[in-house]
Amino acid sequence: MMNKHIFVDRLTMFIAALATGKKKFFAQSIDSRGFEELIESAKVDIPAIDAETTTEVEATIEAHRLTAAYRVEQWLGYKVPTIIYHHGNNERPFDYRAGAKNTFFNIFVRQREDFRANLIVVRAPFHDGSLKRYQNLMTDLENFMVMLAVSAKLNEAIIRRLREKGTERIITSGISLGGWVTNLHRSYFNSATVYVPLLAGAFLGEIFLTSRYRKLTGKKALENPQTIRRRLNFHTAFANVTESNVFPLLAKYDQFIEYDVQKASYERHPIKAIEAGHVTGALNADELKKHITGTI
Repeated sequence: MMNKHIFVDRLTMFIAALATGKKKFFAQSIDSRGFEELIESAKVDIPAIDAETTTEVEATIEAHRLTAAYRVEQWLGYKVPTIIYHHGNNERPFDYRAGAKNTFFNIFVRQREDFRANLIVVRAPFHDGSLKRYQNLMTDLENFMVMLAVSAKLNEAIIRRLREKGTERIITSGISLGGWVTNLHRSYFNSATVYVPLLAGAFLGEIFLTSRYRKLTGKKALENPQTIRRRLNFHTAFANVTESNVFPLLAKYDQFIEYDVQKASYERHPIKAIEAGHVTGALNADELKKHITGTI
């Protein structure tokens, strides 16, 4: 019998597939450079971090010019821990209106007094416009990979600014799309103290090929699975970092970030598994908050 968590994920995907139509992921192009090359060539520079503010950032990767941003929601000084959080797919992390899709608000802002830490949220490229524009951009694999690469590089720029001023404990976290950014940053920089990926792993390609999320994947990508796996799966780079500094949370009934697939990302690390699906897990702000605060 299908439980409610599985049902909600599958219903969500059915509706999303109808809304997406032909604008599926990688429907137009599956050509892209790899993550390592994109991250290395990304250029991101930010000012010093010393107050609660929102800052837009221009990032470049050769011909790509992108706008990303970060918001310092709570600033307590350089001597306390800092949490850098990365939002999920198609979230608007600066939108605090009722009903807005915003896990940062639900986990952190509503209960900010419970966090004895600086709170910073990163807004990924392409998340400052309409859903239609975002869908159009995501039909190109390289746009998707550039989005993740720039987010990882911005995370690194924030960490460097904090380290310059003596901040010792920095936690990088994120959910779903943001969880992939978290794990990418660990794979290619590993400069945070602790990593807390929520509903994510290192087998990113499998989401688009084997999970229920494949309903949003373009035909060209589905017909070339090895290309997608070669570009998006980064489990080898992730495993090459041997420090015990990652504390993942996965949902047992997740139909997108499948537990049985993604748990292999964390062979040497303790996994927190919750009784939820992707949607119900993302909505469980108390459980997510409890997991993150346990690492501060």
